[in-house]
Amino acid sequence: MSDIPDAQHDTITRDEVLSAAHLPGVKRTRWAWIVGTFFGAGFLKPGPGTYGSVAAVILWFVVARHVPFHWLPLITLAMAAAATAIGIPAATRVARESGRKDPQIVVIDEVAGQWLTLVFCLPSMPFALLGLLCFRVFDILKPPPVRRLERLPEGTGIVVDDLAAGVYGLIVQTLLQQGFIIYHLIQSTPKH
Repeated sequence: MSDIPDAQHDTITRDEVLSAAHLPGVKRTRWAWIVGTFFGAGFLKPGPGTYGSVAAVILWFVVARHVPFHWLPLITLAMAAAATAIGIPAATRVARESGRKDPQIVVIDEVAGQWLTLVFCLPSMPFALLGLLCFRVFDILKPPPVRRLERLPEGTGIVVDDLAAGVYGLIVQTLLQQGFIIYHLIQSTPKH
């Protein structure tokens, strides 16, 4: 219990949010719940993980429109690293306070994994949606060793398996994207 920093506990006053989560207790660590649910996206139903991924793609797309193209992969990787660094202690705390091993309302893991999938994504909505699809497929199917990583303790197990799904998504999204570009280059080349 001492592997995450102390945090000031306070009470979330939005009773409708608490009741929607069907979770016991009234004490919540505010920063952890805000981060863990990615500003409330984890409370949306059905499929809170998909809402977390969609929110991540939307935020990434806004960032992608405002940063130099050649910096986008590094910035996206930094976003995934930041979500992981703060997401693990946040997920750990929410899991403890909700009394659940892997609460569905925690979607910061989907955010980190989704951003990892988008590292080499071109800043266009069709390719971003392709990245969303790739990540969600691997996050749901959990091919080896993704499911085994869920056995890691507390927040680490919650977040790291989604990073592994993000790596699968990154590989497939990049290959499909490159294949699409090469196909169109070939199609646009004048034939003699």
